[in-house]
This record gives sequence, C-alpha cells and structure tokens, in this order.
Amino acid sequence: MGKRRTYVKPTDKDTDWGKRQNAGRPERSIVVKETFLIYCEGENTEPEYFKSFPVRTDTRVEAIGLGMSRTALVKDVIKRKRKNDDKTLKIWVVFDRDIRYENQGQDNQDFNNAIYLASKNNINCAYSNDCFELWFLLRDEYLETEMHRTQIYRKLSDKLGFNYEKDGKGKDFAKSLYPMFLDRLPFAIRNAERLHKSHTDKEYCHQNPCTTVYLLVEELNKNLRK
Repeated sequence: MGKRRTYVKPTDKDTDWGKRQNAGRPERSIVVKETFLIYCEGENTEPEYFKSFPVRTDTRVEAIGLGMSRTALVKDVIKRKRKNDDKTLKIWVVFDRDIRYENQGQDNQDFNNAIYLASKNNINCAYSNDCFELWFLLRDEYLETEMHRTQIYRKLSDKLGFNYEKDGKGKDFAKSLYPMFLDRLPFAIRNAERLHKSHTDKEYCHQNPCTTVYLLVEELNKNLRK
C-alpha cells in the first residue's frame, strides 16, 4: 500500500512542515498555448474588464493600463513588441477617440494615425469612437446617431441607476462589468459588428458611433473555460 499523500493548504506550503510534505512531488506544469497582451489607454475600466474573462488555464490574459492615448500608446507598445520576439503573443491596443471640440483637427489625425500605425506593425486594435463604454450600450440597443462620450455616460448612468462618470470608473466596479453584461454579450457583438461594417467607407475619426472591441471579445471567447 503506497504512502498516503497529505493535503497541504496553500497557506502552509512555504512552512517547514509544508515543504516536507511536498518533498519529492513533481510540480504540475501548465503549458500556456495562448497569451494575450492587452495594452489599454484606461487604467481601470478596460484592463479589469478584460481580465475578468474566465479563460482556460492554458490561456494567459495580461491587460495593462498604460495611461497613454492613441498614437502615444501605440508607439509605446511597438517598443515593447520589439523587445519581445515571441511570435505567439497576441498583442492588442485598446483606446478611444475622446472628442475634444476645441482641437478636433489634430485629434482626428492622431486617432487615424494610431490605427494605421498599429496595423502597420501587426498590432491588433480595439478602438472606440467616442468611448469604450459604447460597447456596454450596444448590449441593449443598436445605436447609429453620432454621440459624444458625455451622452454615452448619461445613457449608461440611466441604465445602471447611478452617475457612471462619477462613481463607475473605479477598479472595484470595473471588475463587475463582465458578469453584469454577460447575458447580453452575443447581442452586443452583433450590434457592434453591424455598426462597424456600416462605417467602412469613412475615415476612422468619422466612424461615430463605432467600436471594434467586439473583435477582441470574440478572440477571448474562443478561449473560455467550458
């Protein structure tokens, strides 16, 4: 009869007793087949949302908020990509248009350039015009009237029952976004894809409303736990 294996709690594994119990046991290694590196403009909402996807153990999702926007974000990610020669990485950038009426010409060019630059350097791009939160609205309705982010925040606030712009952008609330909208996810994907295809003849800066977040969500969905 073989030696009985003693269960070691995770909190005890680094104690002398835990180390003795684990002595000679082979470590279970998990082979990571898919790695998503998702670099976000926002530091709370987007990273926490993407990290909430319940992916398989052989899939790794790293969502990082860099606090940079558009072209600056893409250029930073290009530098990071050059330092890592792992061809299996799936690298994404996530950023918004964020219209500022006082400086539209320059901002339009910056938004367009960021998307062109990402494509040129084989970086996947999930952009939103005007803001990321459009993705959440598309779970309930198809929207095609041009909107500023303040209007999007107002509509989302009405749905949630509180001031989203003031109280909904923290990290803790961001962690609840995935389960909160999960049941309407297929509907959101269909609406976002339809909206995206309706803008194919326009410059990126004039694709409003539009979000390509659904493309990243579809890729993550392929790696969900069963």
